[in-house]
Amino acid sequence: MQSEMNLNTLSIDSKYLFEQLCTEKKLLEGWREVKRNRGTSGSDGQTIEDFETKLHEEIKQLRQDLIEWNYEPQPVRRVEIPKPESKTEVRELGVPCIRDRVVQTTIKQLLEPILDPIFSESSYGFRPGKNQQQAVEAAQKIVQSGKKFIVDIDLSKFFDRINQDRLIARLSKIIEDRRILRLVGMTLRSGVMKDEMITPTVSGVTQGSPLSPLLSNLVLDELDKEIEKRGLEHCRFADDCNIFVKTQKAAERVMQNISEFIEKKLKLVVNQAKSKVADSSLVKFLGMTIVEGTRAIAKKSLSRAMKEVKELTPRGTYENLETTIKRINSWYMGWSNYFSMTQYPSQLGAIEAHIRRRLRSRIVSQQKSRRNLFHKLIKRGISRSKAAAACFSNKKRWALSHTNAVERAYPNRWFIQEMDLQIRSKENKEHWFDIKKWVCLA
Repeated sequence: MQSEMNLNTLSIDSKYLFEQLCTEKKLLEGWREVKRNRGTSGSDGQTIEDFETKLHEEIKQLRQDLIEWNYEPQPVRRVEIPKPESKTEVRELGVPCIRDRVVQTTIKQLLEPILDPIFSESSYGFRPGKNQQQAVEAAQKIVQSGKKFIVDIDLSKFFDRINQDRLIARLSKIIEDRRILRLVGMTLRSGVMKDEMITPTVSGVTQGSPLSPLLSNLVLDELDKEIEKRGLEHCRFADDCNIFVKTQKAAERVMQNISEFIEKKLKLVVNQAKSKVADSSLVKFLGMTIVEGTRAIAKKSLSRAMKEVKELTPRGTYENLETTIKRINSWYMGWSNYFSMTQYPSQLGAIEAHIRRRLRSRIVSQQKSRRNLFHKLIKRGISRSKAAAACFSNKKRWALSHTNAVERAYPNRWFIQEMDLQIRSKENKEHWFDIKKWVCLA
């Protein structure tokens, strides 16, 4: 076998991908990405920290197992997480063992520079240099060009239904190294462990595997090419695909034809109940919607955010305000980092106003009695007459939180300056409209 030094100089687009994989250098690069991504243990219980404790021995043994073909991927550990838009449905993820994640990540690092350049420019999901905002902006430009009707295609259990034979066959047309193809096949068929029971995987790609985004893009690249061959414009992020046309009639025809292609050629299933043809203002794409050519946070996304605020500020708790605000800040900064792609800062302002009202309601509730609230408001600088008018009215806690007396006692600046409640709606981003401009969501 060639020396380690020579293997490290091999081109990644040659037929010697397996030799590249079997170098400590490449396996360590894979390990570093696995470590950055963190994650929990797989079916063998080994954690990131456990693996790192014996890193040199683990990498050396893994390399030896690969070279001698003693390597065998372990079943992934099944994890179920609730879907955000459903009370009953769950998304099934698979957590590979750490050593399997290292191998899969290294394979991904070797394959990605070869596969990614052949993918469509209209594919934005899990690709180097591409992201959700670019996808939404591209969709916006297409709608602005006059193609406001969207064919919104939903694939039913896409990752579970990928035809493994078709996937390997397509990969083999691009990748010469049959040994890499064999390893990918072994990974696909490694099985799933749930409640100590192992189930074979004869179809699908494990959602949660380091290889799954790249392989799923390879599968759906056929769809991209077919759409482009028909002269249609589209945007796709993973399995979320929107096709844009000028008329309702054209959209209905495209829906029928593309659905047939997906089911007959790709051997996948279109979810007819969730797929639809509609005006862009009625379609949610990556949490956003295009309304009259502008980007706005979708109605469902705003509703979920309001629900999250409610869960972060529950009734009947005596948790101090500082602790609650820290938790809210942690969630809101992450949420707003993504949704600040909206052109309407007023949407962020609405969430921020709702957060403050929930906190004022908490303050009202924690006073236990109206008399206590009355004295609290006076201490905060409210006149006796205004405090009495608010506290000794028939208004209940939620209505009290919106009274002039309570809002003046606990103004916006108090939450922001003294309690360090984070806001984003005043940032004046370049793509934002004036904060007074509102959008009507269907």
